[in-house]
Amino acid sequence: MRRSVYDCSIIELPKISDRRGNITPVYSNENIPFDIKRVFYLYDIPGGEARGTHAHKQCHQFLIAVSGAFEVVLDDGLNKRTVILNRPYYGLHIPPGIWAAEQGFSSGSVCLVLASEKYDEDDYIREYNDFIEYKK
Repeated sequence: MRRSVYDCSIIELPKISDRRGNITPVYSNENIPFDIKRVFYLYDIPGGEARGTHAHKQCHQFLIAVSGAFEVVLDDGLNKRTVILNRPYYGLHIPPGIWAAEQGFSSGSVCLVLASEKYDEDDYIREYNDFIEYKK
């Protein structure tokens, strides 16, 4: 299946508010469109640095700006699309076959990543030219 940047979707997560603050629950296969097998987060990113800059062959990812803001540049080999994440109750679903780069991190940003697969280096496409070949 040839994936497009338009297959990447922003999903609003539940936000439960009361006078003490907010909570956002996250559930596999309910508000996240896959079974979560790995969770990690990016933080203390120096100004001007980008993260990601790769694609996956099998792994779905769901990115949430739990603090601060950043951009996600999506690329399917033909089209590019930039999404800004800046609310902790919105997330971006990135299916396999999409090149993604996170950039423009505000000070104190934390990017939470929920992944459908455990870490497997063979699932990564780390060179953009290899990604273009893979998409053919």
